[in-house]
Amino acid sequence: MLRLAIKIVRTSKDRALTDTSARIARIIASEISAAPTQVSSAVTLLDGGATVPFVARYRKEATGGLDDTQLRTLADRLSYLRELETRREAITQSIKDQGKMTDALARAITAADTKSTLEDIYLPYKPKRRTKAMIARENGLEPLLRAILDNRNTAPETLAETYVTEAVATSKDALNGARDILVEELSENATLLGNLRDFMRKEAFIGSRVLPDKEQVGSKFSDYFDHREKWATIPSHRALAILRASKEEIVSIDIAPDPETGVARAEGMIALVIGIQGDAPGDQWLRKAASWTWRVKLSLSMYLDLMTELRRRAHEEAISVFSRNLKDLLLAAPAGNKATIGLDPGIRTGVKVAVVEATGKVVDTATIYPFQPKNDLRGAEATLIALMKKHDVDLIAIGNGTASRETERMVGDILKLLPAAIKRPTKVIVSEAGASVYSASELAAAEFPDLDVSLRGAVSIARRLQDPLAELVKIEPKSIGVGQYQHDVDQRRLSQTLEAVVEDAVNAVGVDLNMASAPLLSHVAGLGPSLAQAIVTHRDIHGAFGSRKSLLKVSGLGPKAFEQCAGFLRIRDGEEALDASSVHPEAYGVARRIVDACGRDLRDIMGDEGALKRLRAEDFVDDSFGLPTVRDILSELEKPGRDPRPSFKTASFTDGVEQISDLKSGMLLEGTVTNVAAFGAFVDVGVHQDGLVHISQLADKYVSDPHEVVKAGDVVKVRVTEVDIPRKRIGLSMRKDGGAGAKSASPKPERQNRGKAPARRSGPPAKQASQKPAQADNGALGAALLDAMRRKT
Repeated sequence: MLRLAIKIVRTSKDRALTDTSARIARIIASEISAAPTQVSSAVTLLDGGATVPFVARYRKEATGGLDDTQLRTLADRLSYLRELETRREAITQSIKDQGKMTDALARAITAADTKSTLEDIYLPYKPKRRTKAMIARENGLEPLLRAILDNRNTAPETLAETYVTEAVATSKDALNGARDILVEELSENATLLGNLRDFMRKEAFIGSRVLPDKEQVGSKFSDYFDHREKWATIPSHRALAILRASKEEIVSIDIAPDPETGVARAEGMIALVIGIQGDAPGDQWLRKAASWTWRVKLSLSMYLDLMTELRRRAHEEAISVFSRNLKDLLLAAPAGNKATIGLDPGIRTGVKVAVVEATGKVVDTATIYPFQPKNDLRGAEATLIALMKKHDVDLIAIGNGTASRETERMVGDILKLLPAAIKRPTKVIVSEAGASVYSASELAAAEFPDLDVSLRGAVSIARRLQDPLAELVKIEPKSIGVGQYQHDVDQRRLSQTLEAVVEDAVNAVGVDLNMASAPLLSHVAGLGPSLAQAIVTHRDIHGAFGSRKSLLKVSGLGPKAFEQCAGFLRIRDGEEALDASSVHPEAYGVARRIVDACGRDLRDIMGDEGALKRLRAEDFVDDSFGLPTVRDILSELEKPGRDPRPSFKTASFTDGVEQISDLKSGMLLEGTVTNVAAFGAFVDVGVHQDGLVHISQLADKYVSDPHEVVKAGDVVKVRVTEVDIPRKRIGLSMRKDGGAGAKSASPKPERQNRGKAPARRSGPPAKQASQKPAQADNGALGAALLDAMRRKT
């Protein structure tokens, strides 16, 4: 009997787990536009230790072709929903232990689809500290509240007289106690809380007002000294700017419904729950109690809830912008394996010079002093010409920091002096964001123990021109400088998201096993810092890997890790031709059957699109590998080891335009997109200060998302529309009309909803301000936002 009972309990638990898993799969499937079976298969793989890049690339049959973006969303939501189920079980058990579970309550708990809804339901049953309502109940005042609710025609003061005791001194104290009980019951009413929260999400305004005597110290936040707009539609960059201003104690923030109509509607929703219909003495007292409940309890509760939601929403949007920019930067076009001189410009301290071979190996360094105070231009010319000649240099990478334009002009003059016998390199301005962070890192110290910190920066600049991905993975993503208020958002969430972006970028491109650094290898699926270092150590001791299979000789790298990483690692000119491709070793058999069908040698057939186009993928499907995998193998054989990154292209800065003071309205310039935000794109035009192409100036049509038009690293043509030297603001346009038709191109401009300010918890109400379409307002964006976005680190 005992065994039977245990078996029944286990069966019941297994069934509950299965039902929960199925429910989660259905929810996620609807969110990522997939079938529940696809989600279930992906969950099984991820739970089994598979990585997102591996599942996306090599398990398409199992997941029905879910891509890495869908899988990232799936993994994120899976974590949330599992936490929700764990909390649901805990709450259910707690209420059962209290002996208060009912069928209706159980149904409500089961139906709750968010953590906030679940916590609303649990509020009345949640253990709490001693409250005023508890004291009132102990003093026997709950019957008074019930009497007021049941006898509306009797004056509550009359009813309260019979409840005066030694513990309750007056009838007023009795009524206050009854009100405390009512306030607690209302604040624990899940339906009311849900309705109020929905009402606030739709109707609430967020307002900010400068605190007394903070105008001067907080001038960069001047756009938010008297600001008000709808909570539901405030863009993340404005929300983050207001939150930062509040954190720095420059402004106060309020989130409330419209004081003229919204407050009355909120109080009316509370009155409706109480059941107030007439104007009897009891109704009047209850109506006042409803107003009191809103003012003292629920308005603050709603403020905190919406503030939490706003912060989370703004963080998620900012992190999304950061991740998209980082992906574009990581997947920027590489110049390739070419000998490169890296120049880290400086004036007083000199220009640091590093020469790296095509493989990225440092072969020479120097420091030149062409500017004040030494003005050794001849020495600089002699040094650079000698290095170009000695190392057969193809490229010169110039960091875009201080003195970059002066250095570029100097290099241009030197190139003109080169004799015909010496190859003339191409000069390129390179973003040095994060280079100083890398130079001073433990990683750089370990890589170049005998190299001065300043020279390491020149090495990084040269290498990031050769291969941006391979070099940028050495720098903490947050230091690369393509984020929006990155220091204000949830740092744990930011790090997780950016690590996923780096992992997806690295695996999309693939890694040369015999040349990659440990930091680059650490982002390959299935590997990590320890295994990556083990691979490099093994390579240093035993020499280059001859095949992917030899990876299994690396200490600590077992079959599971090999399965995950092998397809993303490349071996050029190795023992196995397929090791240079993205074909996974587990599918080599299929690849060879395809090659055999062509009747030619494997190395001969790889890259021959004509021969492979004649084959039908369906003919090679078997029990182990389906049509998606076979098609991927055919594509890879047609173009083995293809690089998904675009071809290399550089911007040419205009001669004579080197400082912001050189800019004139109407100038047509070429530049490089350095950052993309929700409100536009920042472009480096070679004057040490990025200009802003506002979203309304990106195209001759309405643009809702700047990423639709540009991405970080793009080379673009822009026209100068505004130059504000004191505030270091540069307005640019990519429109054909030079910005003249911005208003007509923005039929649905985003507006700041200003007007009469909402009631505030501190300070007088905000003044009225005129409405301005934010999309057509190029110069009036908050200085705080611009300053934060322009920072490189």
